[in-house]
Amino acid sequence: MEKTFEQNTYVLQGDEDLGTVKIADDVVAMIAGLAATEVEGVAAMAGNISNELMSRVGVKSLSKGVKVEVTGKKVKAELSLIMEYGYNIPSTSQRVQGKVKSTIENMTGLEVSDVNIRIAGVNMQKNG
Repeated sequence: MEKTFEQNTYVLQGDEDLGTVKIADDVVAMIAGLAATEVEGVAAMAGNISNELMSRVGVKSLSKGVKVEVTGKKVKAELSLIMEYGYNIPSTSQRVQGKVKSTIENMTGLEVSDVNIRIAGVNMQKNG
């Protein structure tokens, strides 16, 4: 059975000769989540209970802790992060905002108007 994403799919490029390029908002959310976790000081994305439950029953959600709203060619992203202990929260958040904005814009061609961040927790465990 083929999944259809029509209500949450956006046309990135339309070409009469070649066809159209579409992207699902889940994919934009996935890009945002991956970009955020690449920033040093970010421990993980914070998922809600249903995300945690879904990942246990086998549905992998790389977009957990991310909500995106695509309007026309503009994207608003909201991310819930768990920070590593000892990192400066404002400067790390600023780096996440820049990374998420540039990654979404470079990969999709959409314009990112907002990247809002909520710090959901701090990881106290020492790695290693």
